[in-house]
Amino acid sequence: MQIGNHKLSSNIMLAQMAGVTDLPFRQLCRQNGAGLTTSEMITSDTSLYGSKKTLSRLRHDNENAPISIQIVGGNPTQMATAAKINADNGAQIIDINMGCPKKKVCKLDAGSALLNNEILVGKILEKTVKSVDIPVTLKIRTGWDANNKNGLKIAQIAELEGIQALAVHGRTRACGFSGSAEYEVISEIKNSVKIPIIANGDITTPEKALEVLKRTKADAVMIGRAAQGRPWIFKEINYFLRTGKKLPEPSKRLICSLLLYHLDKLYSFYGEDIGIRIARKHIAWYSKTQINGNVFRAEINKVCTTKDQIQLIKNYFRELEDRTERVA
Repeated sequence: MQIGNHKLSSNIMLAQMAGVTDLPFRQLCRQNGAGLTTSEMITSDTSLYGSKKTLSRLRHDNENAPISIQIVGGNPTQMATAAKINADNGAQIIDINMGCPKKKVCKLDAGSALLNNEILVGKILEKTVKSVDIPVTLKIRTGWDANNKNGLKIAQIAELEGIQALAVHGRTRACGFSGSAEYEVISEIKNSVKIPIIANGDITTPEKALEVLKRTKADAVMIGRAAQGRPWIFKEINYFLRTGKKLPEPSKRLICSLLLYHLDKLYSFYGEDIGIRIARKHIAWYSKTQINGNVFRAEINKVCTTKDQIQLIKNYFRELEDRTERVA
């Protein structure tokens, strides 16, 4: 798949997730086969670009190309300015968020709230595209609610205004993350426009990725929550699409190695104090399907040093590995 002049290494992408897709996680997913990763959403209010949180989201040092930065907002001029600043700062793709269903975003008339105003959508896309000389992409939902599904109309506006790829989460804003993804709507959108379409929603296995690609005829799929604590899912999907075969489950030793590598990057990126706290949710995701994971999480959430965090992880996965060998 290609976005502008960027040819992607695969058509399996990582979805933007606030509080998750920071630089360390994006790098890890790219190393495991994600063809494109996108930053956590960054406000279009550039007066906030000095805040600690925003500064960390703006970082993409040593990130693999193409570097995709997602911006969010409801003011066309602010969105255009934010796009230009990020492009000048090294972004190679600007992604616009019109899919976030969170109340704190929608009450600012941003994210998926914009789906209620097609005229404003057009103005934001037009001004943002014209402000930069790099590709601009868009993320949307199928509509606001069951009675207002205008994803097809938004897609046509996006194509008209020069958007170069469109990701569609197969749910309305009202659905949040409940119910089943509406792949038929994504299929209708794919049939109505010529720009690349990326299908998103409920893609949790290699088999499901293949099913969604066939059902929607989308150019790519986007993985979100299924990658939490399982960054190797991109490698699994790529292998399955290429060979029709499934890779064996990673060993306990490999999972431990990946987790420790991930934590090392988090500590370096955030510093020890913040890194330890952020690491806890990732540790929970890596261990949620493992034996006695709840006991392990209760213990590790009490420690306050990187040394203790690392040692408990090593002990826990060593026990899992020993148990596996005894059973075998």
